Amino acid sequence: MATFVLVHGAWGGGWGWSHIGRALRAAGHDVHVPTLTGLGERIHLASPAIDLSLHVRDVANLIEYEELSDVILVGHSYGGMVITGVAGVMADRIRTLFYLDAFLPKHGQSLWDIADDPSRRHYIEAQRGRPGMVEPFAQPGAGRRLSAHPLLTLTEPVSSAAAGGIANRTYVYATRDAPTVFTKFHQEVEADPAWKVRTMATGHIVMADDPEGLIALLLEEVDR
Repeated sequence: MATFVLVHGAWGGGWGWSHIGRALRAAGHDVHVPTLTGLGERIHLASPAIDLSLHVRDVANLIEYEELSDVILVGHSYGGMVITGVAGVMADRIRTLFYLDAFLPKHGQSLWDIADDPSRRHYIEAQRGRPGMVEPFAQPGAGRRLSAHPLLTLTEPVSSAAAGGIANRTYVYATRDAPTVFTKFHQEVEADPAWKVRTMATGHIVMADDPEGLIALLLEEVDR
């Protein structure tokens, strides 16, 4: 049995992993799907004061209080920032870092630093009606479940200097709409022998476009 922690992206919630979580549990694995503070069913806690450190603490506290170890830690999109920060505070609990079409920061970088110009423009313009809270990009099928996302989470640098000891690192790149903001991260790691790199012919919301393909890739990590 493996232990998975699945971290959603900006504007989302744990609900986005529902099908994937059920399938992994049916295969006999322990699966935890946190919703980050202020998003999804925790929208009642939404505040412009929420920063990346708080979202990192959300996931680190789950791992700590559930006494999890040997974790396959998965981050989608913005979730890549979060899992990088979690690795920086508890690398000894993590077996694998799995980036799913995700931001891949270096120590001391913020999402703002590594985003593209169209994304930065959106982060500025989409929080003018509610300063400090960024309204979502359109995501087909998500409907009303998307939540405004705290701007500070996108501008705070991540701390990951202590994460170097995690041996297993996987990057999955969604190719259907390439090039995207994630193309450069795929290019950074595709020839690096320290990384396992896969592509999927989907859009960015991989878990909706090809859930069975994603489940298969996640199960590959169990015996790694």
